[in-house]
Amino acid sequence: MKLIISFLIILVISVSAQTQNPNYNNVLADSLNADDYGMKSYIFVILKTGTGKIDDKKERSEIFRGHLDNISRLVKEGKIVVAGPFMTNNKSYRGLFIFDVKTIDEVKELLQTNPSIKSGIFETEIFEWYGSAALPEYLKTADKIWKVNP
Repeated sequence: MKLIISFLIILVISVSAQTQNPNYNNVLADSLNADDYGMKSYIFVILKTGTGKIDDKKERSEIFRGHLDNISRLVKEGKIVVAGPFMTNNKSYRGLFIFDVKTIDEVKELLQTNPSIKSGIFETEIFEWYGSAALPEYLKTADKIWKVNP
């Protein structure tokens, strides 16, 4: 009998520990493909210094312009939800992308549209990542706060 009472007490405590969010918006959660925790899967990419060497300054500049244009295109298409460079570090990490797509294979195809990756200036490490489904929502605000387009 003590075992049954103990089990019931534990059950009541665990059920009451899971609270419902009073701000929950089902329509928004569904539109973002959020799970019950407000999360979803993404593909996280780290850009690293690659082995490709481009000594011609004009060619290198064109490749980096293409790199930035490619990021902008993928953001507009809703494929990339976060992109940005890392500060100087001892790992040769240069930047990151968070892709809002289903598979690593799709990301690999999209990465080959980036001239800095195709040329070998950057190499990539790719990971499945679980994060807030609200990440795409920040882009609406981000587009309102920059003064100069890189």
